[in-house]
Amino acid sequence: MISLSKLLADVDSYGDSLRYSRHSKKASSGTRTDRGPVMVWNSTKACNLTCRHCYASACAEPAADELTTEEGFELIDQLEELNVPVLLLSGGEPLMRPDVFDLIGYAREKGIRVTLSTNGTLIDQEVARKIKDLGVSYVGISLDGLEETNDRFRGQEGAFKSALTGIRNCLEIDQKVGLRFTITRANYQDIPGIFELLEQENIPRVCFYHLVASGRGERLGSTPIPLEEKRAIIDDLIERTDEFLSKGGDQEILTVANHTDAIYLYYKFLYEDDPRAEQVLKYIGLNQGNRSGQAIGCVDWLGNVHPDQFSFGHTLGNIREDRLVDIWRDKPAELLVKLRDRGEYITGRCSECSWFENCSGNFRARAEAVLDDYWASDPGCYLTDEEIYSRGDDINAD
Repeated sequence: MISLSKLLADVDSYGDSLRYSRHSKKASSGTRTDRGPVMVWNSTKACNLTCRHCYASACAEPAADELTTEEGFELIDQLEELNVPVLLLSGGEPLMRPDVFDLIGYAREKGIRVTLSTNGTLIDQEVARKIKDLGVSYVGISLDGLEETNDRFRGQEGAFKSALTGIRNCLEIDQKVGLRFTITRANYQDIPGIFELLEQENIPRVCFYHLVASGRGERLGSTPIPLEEKRAIIDDLIERTDEFLSKGGDQEILTVANHTDAIYLYYKFLYEDDPRAEQVLKYIGLNQGNRSGQAIGCVDWLGNVHPDQFSFGHTLGNIREDRLVDIWRDKPAELLVKLRDRGEYITGRCSECSWFENCSGNFRARAEAVLDDYWASDPGCYLTDEEIYSRGDDINAD
């Protein structure tokens, strides 16, 4: 994640201690040397929507042989053993698990911070209160456009209104909540409207995701946003965030799944001779870019362990057969070993990039989805060759 709020205004927000920390420099299998990774648990394949870009290819019913409640408790015990700081509970739609509140409560008893990734349509007032009472630290609700666009993306008329009701139910009881928006060619025109919605509803946080074309999202990935258009979209996000902050807004605005964004912001400030360039460079130096297989991992509904939630095609082990601490830390599979020394394996522009240590080659899942090569350069990078190789040393130099 890239916190535009942090880079633009140097304000502290939720999660910055994990994103920008000198303690993460030598950590190969966790967020810090003394902590495990943030772990996503795709707890069910069941979902009440059929979103076009669903990386999990979720469907109406649970998958056969999903982890039981007891196995879910055992997984949480193993997360505690690995010293995982955050459990991100996802799906499918996690609120379709009948035992979801038991699982959240158990994780909180173990001292694990829990966040919830949901489409929001099932969050009535009673559900919002349960989430709040159990101590869920954050609820991320997906909206991929305004009403018409979102409902088309999610395959259900009324999904936008239901999700907005879920957001309002959380806000009403002071449950921390925010939006998740995946940027594609079919919806980026709605970004201005999303900013208006943030202001109108006083929603404290929004994450703009770059598409990682896995699962059903492969079809959207076949028509990617041209790189010049992508730069224009990021320019717009930066300018709108800056405007929010300059008016005294305290919303946290982030981009996700493309560490190019922070480097691009640095160059943008250099081109404009903006003194905040040095501030951005400082935080880039504290953020090591993509850390799939290192500071973030994923367990799916069958107990399979993956490098991240977009890499279901790569299984590292299964918690029904081996302990998570062995799979992740003590006896890592060959792919994990390579991801933790990925500079030796990534090819193309990434392998020669002067920003590699700050980006780590971005998303392997996106390279594989688009180029059919897990170790190819990430096609989501929109820096020019000059920006790749120069580190900006020759810009505005007198």
